Amino acid sequence: MMDGPRSDVGRWGGNPLQPPTTPSPEPEPEPDRRFRRGGGSRSFWARCCGCCSCRNVADDDWGPEPSDSRGRGSSSGTRRPGSRGSGVNAAGDGTIREGMLVVTGVDLLSSRSDQNRQEHHTDEYEYDELIVRRGQPFHMLLRLSRTYESSDRITLELLIGNNPEVGKGTHVIIPVGKGGSGGWKAQVAKASGQTLNLRVHTSPNAIIGKFQFTVRTQSDAGEFQLPFDPRNEIYILFNPWCPEDIVYVDHEDWRQEYVLNESGRIYYGTEAQIGERTWNYGQFDHGVLDACLYILDRRGMPYGGRGDPVSVSRVISAMVNSLDDNGVLIGNWSGDYSRGTNPSAWVGSVEILLSYLRTGYSVPYGQCWVFAGVTTTVLRCLGLATRTVTNFNSAHDTDTSLTMDIYFDENMKPLEHLNHDSVWNFHVWNDCWMKRPDLPSGFDGWQVVDATPQETSSGIFCCGPCSVESIKNGLVYMKYDTPFIFAEVNSDKVYWQRQDDGSFKIVYVEEKAIGTLIVTKAIGSNTREDITYLYKHPEGSDAERKAVETATAHGSKPNVYANRGSAEDVAMQVEAQDAVMGQDLMVSVMLTNHSSSRRTVKLHLYLSVTFYTGVTGTIFKETKKEVELAPGASDRVTMPVAYKEYRPHLVDQGAMLLNVSGHVKESGQVLAKQHTFRLRTPDLSLTLLGAAVVGQECEVQIVFKNPLPVTLTNVVFRLEGSGLQRPKILNVGDIGGNETVTLRQTFVPVRPGPRQLIASLDSPQLSQVHGVIQVDVAPAPGARGFFSDAGGDSHLGETIPMASRGGA
Repeated sequence: MMDGPRSDVGRWGGNPLQPPTTPSPEPEPEPDRRFRRGGGSRSFWARCCGCCSCRNVADDDWGPEPSDSRGRGSSSGTRRPGSRGSGVNAAGDGTIREGMLVVTGVDLLSSRSDQNRQEHHTDEYEYDELIVRRGQPFHMLLRLSRTYESSDRITLELLIGNNPEVGKGTHVIIPVGKGGSGGWKAQVAKASGQTLNLRVHTSPNAIIGKFQFTVRTQSDAGEFQLPFDPRNEIYILFNPWCPEDIVYVDHEDWRQEYVLNESGRIYYGTEAQIGERTWNYGQFDHGVLDACLYILDRRGMPYGGRGDPVSVSRVISAMVNSLDDNGVLIGNWSGDYSRGTNPSAWVGSVEILLSYLRTGYSVPYGQCWVFAGVTTTVLRCLGLATRTVTNFNSAHDTDTSLTMDIYFDENMKPLEHLNHDSVWNFHVWNDCWMKRPDLPSGFDGWQVVDATPQETSSGIFCCGPCSVESIKNGLVYMKYDTPFIFAEVNSDKVYWQRQDDGSFKIVYVEEKAIGTLIVTKAIGSNTREDITYLYKHPEGSDAERKAVETATAHGSKPNVYANRGSAEDVAMQVEAQDAVMGQDLMVSVMLTNHSSSRRTVKLHLYLSVTFYTGVTGTIFKETKKEVELAPGASDRVTMPVAYKEYRPHLVDQGAMLLNVSGHVKESGQVLAKQHTFRLRTPDLSLTLLGAAVVGQECEVQIVFKNPLPVTLTNVVFRLEGSGLQRPKILNVGDIGGNETVTLRQTFVPVRPGPRQLIASLDSPQLSQVHGVIQVDVAPAPGARGFFSDAGGDSHLGETIPMASRGGA
């Protein structure tokens, strides 16, 4: 490992666990949760979202909800105006008079196999309550004490928040048979005896969240109100199927992928050595929807603003990280994960979100792909079309210059104490789809949301939503956070050399080094889709140069291009062989003389390990060589690196950084290049042993071979798959050098269809080891649907003996 932790770990969220002010840290039973918790302060909105639609909400919406004796927010049974414990008449004395129209029962047709859940594409949520998408009608049945008459009046009411108000959209009144306000209405679809079938239309601008539901009736004999019942609570979500909803997506295959797909691929590594891992988003798992709504409550987001996807996505970008607000995940880039989970060990979002919901404590630890994976889960769960995006060679601009500035001494050795900007090998964020009514026309569509805490936005660690179109054209004055994201994908790398008088001079500008490849999982397959063209014009084109120079003019160094280098006739290409962790490797530099004269190049190679964030360790190997190049000739300089040389310095992801610099004696040309490469880790091999059927036990076999000649200690496997297996942790002890191990695990599928079972391995000596298998689950024989916690129990810390061990 490196000699010490990275110097700026505090900025990246390696802060100690800080308990929240309300929830208890104790674990609770598995999550059939009907409480709602509040918190947060108005200062967040004043700084983060001062121009959002909810900026004028009254102070009453900001306080925490009433708490029970354990400090938790109240259940959704919080008393509302007019709420009673039993049916009431107009006098409020509970007397039911003869002839009153009494509602004796409500059927919201909320079963996963019922028409409502099927038509609203919410049948996969592992919930018994009604879950609908806004702007789309649904049906309900009312059972009455007598036959419904034309003189009777029925009113439906939905309420959310502590102080529901009609003007804020938190108290919705829907007279049956009459036009409601804001797109809400209800009609009698069918009357049969003492049963009414109602067709209810929700507003396409409705607040999202969990609403209480009641019914009021009025007849000649008096008024009646149905008491609130937790079983009649209704979840309302964003609706990408509704053309009137600003999150509407006009492609069914997009909706299937970006809203309904419960797993996906996340890409990492380097542009030349792209790795991929499967991530279990699990947005339909039981408890996840409650966790997503709890995140909004915990931030203190006013209910009146929860119908705006711009505001909701911005809050999520702030709350998925723990800085400022005790959000979901604690970031840690130090390499020391002893107080939590190595970010590389997570295989999905479910365990993280349920832990946060259960305890109220931020979960240790996350890095960019974990923040992005959780953000995809949350936004898809709430109904926003969202995808996970990886940007290779992603710049982190710390001084708003919109350039990546790298400083060297007189001999072109990096001056790390001055190199505050960094280029991440890769960075992962999210795109979500929505219209932007808060921006001029032309900026609808994909919006960047980044929950990784890098720099503050209006004093808060959040980022976005930012229109991809504004990034592409360098319109850095568009909100939110366009300058920072533009620099991540389309800035230039500027090399500065210290002169004899102590000043610095630009000696080289690398124009194609940042945002070299931007990818996401393709629709309908596990292949990789290149979406670089959405973020930037072709490198070197007039439009691309114009975008960079337009953006740079608004940065802190608008004249950075005034001093450019001399003529360049010697080309340099850096290569590193594809190597596996534990093996020796070779790096090389190819020099080519394109001039008609002889050239002498003095070359320096410096090799160090690096975190994927661009933070480097000490240089552990270097080579210096002078190369003579005839006109038109090429020559290769090589540097072998043995496993024993790099092993003591290894950090997360097995990445290394080769700094190459050179000086051409005859022309004065300066050569400079930074090349990052990584050591590959092995995959886990998963095999299904038998057919998978809903409700029936199934077995999977996992095989792993240790690629290192050293023992892996305290090895932990993780296993997870939506509809198959709730997050499960397996402690397997030590695995010897070059040893092969096999273990078997059983699980009980709870939902039919194609599923992904994902596993990971983690130990102090080796991480970033994953495996996945597709499991096609058959329905239970003769069953309409099946839901049980049998396959969903979360097993934490279980010690598992290996089925067999083999040698190398």
